[in-house]
Amino acid sequence: MRRTKALNLVFAGLFVTSAFISGINLVFAASHETVLHNFGRGKDGLWPYGEVIFGGHGELYGTTISGGAFDYGAVFELKPGRDGQFNERVLHSFQNNGNDGYWPYAGLVSDAAGNLYGTTVGGGRKNYGTVFELTVQGDNTWKETILYNFAGGTDGEMPYASLIFDATGNLYGTTYQGGNSGCRGIGCGIVFELTPGAHGKRTETILHAFQDDGVDGHQPYAGLVFDSAGNLYGTTAYGPTYGYFNNGPGTVFKLAPQGNGQWQEKLLFTFCPGNDCSGGANPFSNLIFDSKGNLYGTTDSGGSMYGDGTVFELSPGAKGQWTEKALYAFCSPYSCQDGNTPYAGVIFDTHGNLWGTTTAGTISDAYCGGSGCGIVFELVPGNHGTWTEQVVHSFNGEDGGIPYAGLAFDNSGNLCSTTSTGGAYGNGTVFEITP
Repeated sequence: MRRTKALNLVFAGLFVTSAFISGINLVFAASHETVLHNFGRGKDGLWPYGEVIFGGHGELYGTTISGGAFDYGAVFELKPGRDGQFNERVLHSFQNNGNDGYWPYAGLVSDAAGNLYGTTVGGGRKNYGTVFELTVQGDNTWKETILYNFAGGTDGEMPYASLIFDATGNLYGTTYQGGNSGCRGIGCGIVFELTPGAHGKRTETILHAFQDDGVDGHQPYAGLVFDSAGNLYGTTAYGPTYGYFNNGPGTVFKLAPQGNGQWQEKLLFTFCPGNDCSGGANPFSNLIFDSKGNLYGTTDSGGSMYGDGTVFELSPGAKGQWTEKALYAFCSPYSCQDGNTPYAGVIFDTHGNLWGTTTAGTISDAYCGGSGCGIVFELVPGNHGTWTEQVVHSFNGEDGGIPYAGLAFDNSGNLCSTTSTGGAYGNGTVFEITP
């Protein structure tokens, strides 16, 4: 289920090579990958697209978009055993019964009590997706509660992204479509807040509905992040529509609370300024902050002459202006032996290095469509603002392939995530990287 590139970057003269952008020498780092679980056996889940989160005793929790008892996706737990093996348990199997959601693309979030929260792209009472909660019961089973059913139209539909909490327990997220009648009639997507109410239900407030007006971004695929002042930041994969780009190259936005229940949007950056996409285009990833207030993310297109995506930094400046810089531009596996087309965001380690995944490169293998099965990479900062990429692991299909999800560090400094395909049964894996 590899997604096609959203942008046909035919104007090679607009781009520069990745080595020119960042002064980078490609390095292959020593590491060890362990497959913790192969999906696809029995009533197991299939095809995990979201990242994993950790429980209090080393457990891993995540989602698959298919499989489970009804073949509509599952929430799973991986629990470490005494022999070093991880034992999988399906906590919930989604079903298409007119009430439950299905197809959970995003990963999960947990609250202080260990309850799990997530989104489904389809299902619910109106079949436009849901927000759900899973709570553990006294007999160690898990109970699902649908917190919100999207109705399509103005309240949004198809939430691909994971959720975040604020300090008072409200949930925030995005939907890829809905919100208005723009964007060829499917709606341009929204940012929403869910406030706790009676009987475990939640009330939705639309914080922003994106517009297809030639200025605003649209189709937010990724989730959100708060700054210390309570402002929300995110990306839209497309918009505004102009120039050579049918759907637009995407944006980075900020939503600021106004104190009257309203939120004001400000576009911090629109990719491909002046049709120059050397900084990247079409961000499907979430954002993270560093200690100085800079934002980091990835784009799945743009950057090099091959248009294979970037890792970017967005820095605040005078008068509220933000400056974007491509820290690294991926390029074709045939010329660079590099990863390419990252969908997930990046994370920092304690040394200030950035870690992430790409959905393609570096080994050209028919198993993953001939363009490579993807990599785990590390970016190390150097002198004069340059960053050096290290290919930490290159997937070969047998050990997993096409990781759409981002990475997470465990308490020992190992990295864990999922691949959407590959592994022993060809239906995806959960893996661990020991750097």
